[in-house]
Amino acid sequence: MNEAIKPSPETSSQAASLPLLSVVVPTFNERDNVTVLYRRLDAILKDVSWEVIFVDDNSPDGTWDVVRALARKDSRVRCIRRIGRRGLSGACIEGILASSAPYAAVMDADLQHDETQLPKMVALLQSGEAELVVGSRYIEGYKADGFNKQRAGASAFATEIARRTLKVEIADPMSGFFMIRRDRFEQLAPQLSTQGFKILLDVVATAEGKLRAVEIPYTFGARQHGESKLDSMVALDFLGLVLAKLTNDLISLRFILFAAVGGLGLVVHLTVLFIALELFKAPFPEAQATGAIVAMTSNFILNNFLTYRDQRLKGFGILRGLLLFYLVCSVGLLANVGVAFSVYDQEPIWWLAGAAGALMGVVWNYAMSGLFVWRKR
Repeated sequence: MNEAIKPSPETSSQAASLPLLSVVVPTFNERDNVTVLYRRLDAILKDVSWEVIFVDDNSPDGTWDVVRALARKDSRVRCIRRIGRRGLSGACIEGILASSAPYAAVMDADLQHDETQLPKMVALLQSGEAELVVGSRYIEGYKADGFNKQRAGASAFATEIARRTLKVEIADPMSGFFMIRRDRFEQLAPQLSTQGFKILLDVVATAEGKLRAVEIPYTFGARQHGESKLDSMVALDFLGLVLAKLTNDLISLRFILFAAVGGLGLVVHLTVLFIALELFKAPFPEAQATGAIVAMTSNFILNNFLTYRDQRLKGFGILRGLLLFYLVCSVGLLANVGVAFSVYDQEPIWWLAGAAGALMGVVWNYAMSGLFVWRKR
């Protein structure tokens, strides 16, 4: 019986060739960079058994096709092509969980992160000195060739907020260049958000100080090709992540964004109602209906652009989604009023009843929107 489960010589040989390090690289429109990065990794990791996993969000420029061409020539190169999903954090999580090495590094494909530090980072993890090694921009020895003043200022401001609100102890929780023990990451993964861009901040905040971290300086290079994976919504993503962690993940980042859009929709509704009543002298029922339709439309557009941008509807899907959103919100309004009346009957406090109704409405709209309007296909 024992002979039946004893590893064969071939199995032992395969185990010996398993990578020590998996380098996870999220990509979007980086076809001009991936080959250069692969060659740099091959040159610097001569003494380390490694693999590289490119996680591509279905780049229009065919980045995934270039990666597959590399993979046909070198089995150490792997490609995960994601369709219908967007976001750097989600890409990093999928890449690390798909890796087969005990250590996983995350770095960008834009050639701005310093791959020459990877052997040092591996050594720190192997020695047991660290479970997480962070390429830091805020310790002595860091050099920046491609970090403009505006971006640097925004990053420093966000870092200060994160350190004060989430009690994060490392100097640069906003870094996109780090290496972690995969077993420790897998323990934290179920609590991480797949939305947003600050995966390291999420990891460190979720670990609550129980992750042994070491920071090292590196040289931040200038972008050569491709486009930044950051967009104008990153600030809201960041604030949403901070709020989610402050509530111990009871409220998801996506729900916070959905609720924020709903709050803005209330302002739109009241503004349109006021204009219809005061400027156009419309009867209240017509003015109220107009305000509701305009608010629902603006909410749909903002949610499609912001809250669900990784599942953004396009083409004919926008019209279909809008009609479904009208239906969902109409039922949500009935739920809102029903709960408000029920609470008011029990405790005739107008603001309590109104808040309860509003909460019921936003929860209903969020749940049903995710199920019917922006459902994953």
